[in-house]
Amino acid sequence: MTGIMQEKLGRLKACLEEIGSAAVAFSGGVDSTFLLKVAHDVLGERVMAFTAGSSFVPERDIAEARAFCEREGIRHIVKRFDVLSIDGIRQNPQDRCYRCKYALFHQFRSMAEEHHLAAVVDGTNLDDDGDYRPGRKALKELGIRSPLHEAGLGKQEIRGLSRELGLPTWDKPSFACLASRFVYGEELTGEKLRQVNDAEEVLLRRGFRQFRVRRHGDLARIELLPEDISRFLSEDLRAEVTERFRRIGFSYVTLDLLGYRSGSMNETMEEKA
Repeated sequence: MTGIMQEKLGRLKACLEEIGSAAVAFSGGVDSTFLLKVAHDVLGERVMAFTAGSSFVPERDIAEARAFCEREGIRHIVKRFDVLSIDGIRQNPQDRCYRCKYALFHQFRSMAEEHHLAAVVDGTNLDDDGDYRPGRKALKELGIRSPLHEAGLGKQEIRGLSRELGLPTWDKPSFACLASRFVYGEELTGEKLRQVNDAEEVLLRRGFRQFRVRRHGDLARIELLPEDISRFLSEDLRAEVTERFRRIGFSYVTLDLLGYRSGSMNETMEEKA
């Protein structure tokens, strides 16, 4: 661990000590797992994990979050949300993330008060400054703290520190909510979300780790890491994936030649701006 990383870890612990007690918004991903582990080390029984379960979240993520909290002895609540009933969400507007985060974290804040916890904290870090993230506005309005960001930690530092702590998520691929796979303005339904989830499960089972399946109507656009593209293009695998996607409900299956990149659905917004 470098001196700079040690210093930032110290800042993070000091921030958590200052908060005193907290509910960690816990998705089971790299950032929230690291935050929860450090928070539990610092605050002990004065910390809880809150996980949002919904049609936007694969059930495998909920199961992994439960298993981690059980292993670590951390109090954990999975709160189920009907996200498609939140005003405006089904229409998938450009501020969808704001609307969703506001509703979920408003509930988390009430839950924290019921458990006499001083604050709700989330895993936002410095690297989240570089993309269109309307959900950050909701967190600010609700007074949600982001200790990783306050400590000046970026994603690679969080991965490095997670490895030092022996966390299984240190090299876990990043996966945003399933709604991020849709073009803004395309109606979101439970069936469409299930289809995207099932399509990504197909790729997971074939050994791909970092990818996205973006939905454009009845067309699936697959984003893979550049080094995985040649393997995907082998005739047998390509044919198998195409057949499985069509069974799931997609009429067309395409491969994005630019490869995987976070937030690619925001690129058209930038072009129109």
